[in-house]
Amino acid sequence: MADMRAARLVEPGKMSCEKTAILEPGPGQVVVRNDMAAICGSDLHQVFFGNLGASSFPTEPGWPGHEGVGEVVETNDDSLKVGDKVLTIPGAGFQRCFADYQTLPAHWSLKLPDYDGPVEDLLMAQQFGTTIYALRRGNMDFTGKTVAVLGQGSAGMFFAWLAKHYGAETVIVSDLSPARLAQSPIFGADIAIQGDAEGRAIREAVMDSTGGRGAHIVIEAVGHAETILQSIDIARPRGHLVFFGLPDTAQPVQFSYSKFFGKQLQAYAVVGAQAEEDLSSFHKALDWISRRQIDVTEMVSHRLSLEAIDKAMLLAHERDEDALKVTLTF
Repeated sequence: MADMRAARLVEPGKMSCEKTAILEPGPGQVVVRNDMAAICGSDLHQVFFGNLGASSFPTEPGWPGHEGVGEVVETNDDSLKVGDKVLTIPGAGFQRCFADYQTLPAHWSLKLPDYDGPVEDLLMAQQFGTTIYALRRGNMDFTGKTVAVLGQGSAGMFFAWLAKHYGAETVIVSDLSPARLAQSPIFGADIAIQGDAEGRAIREAVMDSTGGRGAHIVIEAVGHAETILQSIDIARPRGHLVFFGLPDTAQPVQFSYSKFFGKQLQAYAVVGAQAEEDLSSFHKALDWISRRQIDVTEMVSHRLSLEAIDKAMLLAHERDEDALKVTLTF
């Protein structure tokens, strides 16, 4: 097959766009010509906080992109045909959405439903699907509850929406970005708090809202040590903690086990939604977006070319220019 453009991580925090060969598909795989790709918070962790050795650079072409939409141009699987429009949700070993073409198992290529809006709306179903999967894992009752969401990237906004959708009475969110907080009410936030390193503002908001008891459910969607500790602090006795944010360090995070134990908290971490056997969380996300049960039309703030991959990563990482969801167009 012909060559293509592909983003590559050439050193920690630095990406470039290069020419490389398109990978031939194996059995059960397809080749998708990408229309758009989105930058995920986990991509930023890999690019800026990864611990790759010098021998790992440059990385695989298109890595670590795993949120994409495009058209099937070659297939070795009966479930898809050439011309099908798909959402690509590749798991480990196939995360190569930051390229003109990606080769991946057909299982991770979901046919797009009928939709008369822009394709970037359906692209949001990848991140949305991971949050649906995360809350299904916990099997929690949200009805009438107070829910705190730490972090208002796309995942945090989706968590806020889901909490309201599942019946939460009050949703309190926090983030460092004023632009993200301004969007939060669209996705269900009742109270949006400017974050601080010590967590004083979110703690005050949660305690004021709950008569000093704390939130029934706390969702950590950042992955920083500070917000992990804040989660324990603002949860009420016998509350639930959901740790979704990808850790930004491999070092141990010290916390007060006495406080955790005394509150009798239940906690779980969740990652790897692509391992869901039937991928029903992603299908549900596509369905809700295509039927406009959730409005994602204001989520994408930036659309850059693949050649601008380094600028796009920095925008998403540093949150300059009021960046919300940063995308690449092909």
